[in-house]
Amino acid sequence: MAERQRKGLVARWLEGKERSEDYARSTLPTSRWALFWDIFKGRFGKLMLTNLLMLLTILPLVAVIFWRYLTFTVQGTNAIFGSGLMVGYPVVPDITGASEYLTFTSDLMFFGLMVACSFIAAIGISGGAYIIRNLIWTEGIFVANDFARGIKRNYWNVLEALLFFSILLFIARTMGNLSDYLIVMGAAASGWLVASKVIGYVFMAISLLVCLWMIALGVNYKQGPFALIRNAIVMTVGTFPQTVFFAALALWPVLLAVFGGGFFMIIAIVLLLLFGFSYLFLVWLDFSQWAFDRFINPNMGYATGRGLYNKDKPTSPKPSPAREMDSAAMQEYKRMIVAQGRSKLVCRPIKPLDDDLDVYQLPESFSREDLRKLKESKTAIEVDVKAYEEEHKNDEQYVEYNKTFDERERALREEEEGKNKKKKAPKPPKMLNKR
Repeated sequence: MAERQRKGLVARWLEGKERSEDYARSTLPTSRWALFWDIFKGRFGKLMLTNLLMLLTILPLVAVIFWRYLTFTVQGTNAIFGSGLMVGYPVVPDITGASEYLTFTSDLMFFGLMVACSFIAAIGISGGAYIIRNLIWTEGIFVANDFARGIKRNYWNVLEALLFFSILLFIARTMGNLSDYLIVMGAAASGWLVASKVIGYVFMAISLLVCLWMIALGVNYKQGPFALIRNAIVMTVGTFPQTVFFAALALWPVLLAVFGGGFFMIIAIVLLLLFGFSYLFLVWLDFSQWAFDRFINPNMGYATGRGLYNKDKPTSPKPSPAREMDSAAMQEYKRMIVAQGRSKLVCRPIKPLDDDLDVYQLPESFSREDLRKLKESKTAIEVDVKAYEEEHKNDEQYVEYNKTFDERERALREEEEGKNKKKKAPKPPKMLNKR
């Protein structure tokens, strides 16, 4: 074996470690943590562009939140709250419950607008989450094209998730404000009202986790609205400790911007403007892929560990040719292969020209004997080729190619028949058969 050429310090510095023979394999991500860091540092420009596209559709929601903040700031200096100090007019004898009532009526409008803003925010989140999912699968992406494709494929699932959370948030906030008003006005059983308010906040925290799982499931699997909610609840309960940890790890910029103040709020807003939303979905979808590989993909026959480099021989089942998990580009490529037909150079053994068998050459003046020899030479070659083909037809490379092509052809035929007959899609299987 030839020895590796030893290069000087300047040559190694100019070329960099990327030219090293062991560099490529040693830097491939083998875990979800490594995959997150590899995408974050290697695709940071695409993450920023994706974040910008999502931010454009989330701006109406941000505007409503800022409008609510300004409204409550102005209401704090309203005339009625200073009437007892001789600085307000007209004089209001009793302002008990006035602040709580104003909060109650104002939040009816603002949180109702947040529900309406979900229709716009779902556009950006569906496209951005689809791009980040493809980055996690280490597929080549074009931001504009994949963003539009993600909207087309995932909009309704993402909208369902956002409406699920925003409507429950509206109800919980309304009930909480009503409880505050009744407590101030001296209603009976105030302890139960406080308990109901605390339970509402806990319920909203759980619904946020369910919403995140609905987005992850909607981007990765095709399923109906009721199945999406059911499966999201199952995933939340089945992986509750991990879900809480990674949800906090993903949402900390948003939480810091909402509940932080002063300098910390400014830092959080800058992060959200640059890459915060892309970071959120990168962390969450990366974690959800781990959960899917463990609980769902093996049971459904999908490939596991997509985006990861496996040092050992893969033991996971190979994905069937036309699954929903395949990207649109990959499905189109497989359709093109099936349309072109089975390759005769690959599907069967072809005997190499490594023996003395050749076609008898006719002389310039030939007889019947020469014609007989020509026919016998051709027959001998045909027999030898068929014998070689029969001997090697069960070789792994030919069996694997024919099996794969048959599966692709059958899957394409079933897909076309399904489109023609307009059959209903089968119900998704129950998830989380934990091993």
